[in-house]
Amino acid sequence: MMSVASANAGASSPAAPDIDLIKIDETITLRHMVAGPSSPKGTVLFLHGFPETLTVWKTIAETLGKDYEVHAFDWPGYGQSSRPSAEQFSYSPKDYAKVLKAYIEKTEVDRSKLVIYASDIGGLPALLLALEEPTVARKIIVGDFAPFNRPEYMYESLQNLKAEPKATPTRAYMNKTSDEILQNVHRRGLAPEAQYELSAKVQEDMKAFWERDGVTSADAFALYYSHFTRDEYYLEANIQRLKTPVKIIWGERDIYIKPEMGKEFAELTGAEFELLTGIGHFPHLQDPARTIEEVREAFSK
Repeated sequence: MMSVASANAGASSPAAPDIDLIKIDETITLRHMVAGPSSPKGTVLFLHGFPETLTVWKTIAETLGKDYEVHAFDWPGYGQSSRPSAEQFSYSPKDYAKVLKAYIEKTEVDRSKLVIYASDIGGLPALLLALEEPTVARKIIVGDFAPFNRPEYMYESLQNLKAEPKATPTRAYMNKTSDEILQNVHRRGLAPEAQYELSAKVQEDMKAFWERDGVTSADAFALYYSHFTRDEYYLEANIQRLKTPVKIIWGERDIYIKPEMGKEFAELTGAEFELLTGIGHFPHLQDPARTIEEVREAFSK
């Protein structure tokens, strides 16, 4: 598949974000967004978390798209991407890593000029892929995720999803309270003066596509977590193989996954670690300007 930069060769101004579908294989089709000028300085690929869709990156893409080719997609189980049964697709971090690899191959991005920015559930798949393919990107920016199995650093309901007997009732409760999750998940743990609202379009997209083909975003999230410990152990056991440059960012006020998780990861890998003062679990939502700065900085080094 031709990249947006090639498709827009000769254009005099940056392309507006284009949202379309891309077929990964017989089971998975992804909704994806691409924006960029005819001669980009590089490519950035954004990977969202729960319960987001690619729409959380749209404003950021419009800004960065003036200089860079910007990609984002809905993970399987989210937005308008495929939602196969668990028998067809496990929704595990390892399977998400395969989806990520296939997306990079399909879009033919230049890996030597690629920065991956991964948050929450996007973090572990990006690093698992980097273990196998150290040149997958020039840099990975990752944060507010769980690279290791450390229950003491995890929000209780998240830890409950990892194993029975707590996983099934937790999943059911998340589906029952989906409206409340979508309205408040992004601001829990923040001081009153730091509270913020999501745009109406982002809220509408997450709500409209919470469920498709009999699978909800909470179902996909729960299936991901059912394989999470296995894939965390794999990363930790092979951490010495991680050669792709990594920067770790973390919201100081993240109550879902404590900053200590990121600090330990940084210490074990020698990666740069930055704690974001006053920021919660979703830095790109709370302070998108800072996310834009992080990406620009990654390309400047």
